[in-house]
Amino acid sequence: MGRIDGKLAIVTGGASGIGRACVRRFVREGARVIVADRNARDGKAVADELGQRFVELDVTDEAGWAALVGSLDRLDVLVNAAGVGVVADIETATLEQYRFVNAVNSDGVFLGCKAAIGVMKATGGSIINLSSVAGLVGDANLPAYCASKGAVRLLTKSIALHCARKGYNIRCNSVHPSFIDTPMAESMIEASPDPAKMRKRLVDAAPLRRFGEADEVASLILYLASDESKFTTGSELVIDGGLTAR
Repeated sequence: MGRIDGKLAIVTGGASGIGRACVRRFVREGARVIVADRNARDGKAVADELGQRFVELDVTDEAGWAALVGSLDRLDVLVNAAGVGVVADIETATLEQYRFVNAVNSDGVFLGCKAAIGVMKATGGSIINLSSVAGLVGDANLPAYCASKGAVRLLTKSIALHCARKGYNIRCNSVHPSFIDTPMAESMIEASPDPAKMRKRLVDAAPLRRFGEADEVASLILYLASDESKFTTGSELVIDGGLTAR
């Protein structure tokens, strides 16, 4: 028997990285999963491999969210894992870059939560929002990313309080990874002026001196998706190799 047998989940950003790791882990633990991503090729490949449904979704599109959730009779779990990042400090980042990062990382989470609550409130559910250690501490090279992930952290707490006060039995928590070995992290490293120096800086940032693995984050998210965490809401769960301990 799986830890989330019979549950229906949506995982955004399910085509790669942490999202893909969540999809695979959820299926192994008995859930049905809707793989949602704007990357149709890779998202469909993940869904087909696991015998699940793929939906092409731009998380910043409110109508797309309405169409996806409107097609469901129930929803037990939403994982907002879609995300982007831009390496550019406050003097070099453009307003266009700032708005793009915040549209995906913050607005996309807002829209996903809003849509999910509409169908979850009848039967309850769990919403897991991917924030970051960059939503807890600053990084001089990531102002847009820090702003977006800080927004996710407090949006999550607001949603948790709202759902509790309404008696919806919907839990909402945020997960805060540090540097995880994913395509997004790799793209940010390669986009930096000195990729080798950036890679070393990221590895050395954690006292455990390595990148985290997507499967390790998926294990934590699985806990939040399961009934094992039924008294956990409004929490920020950190998985960072000790980065924020000092």
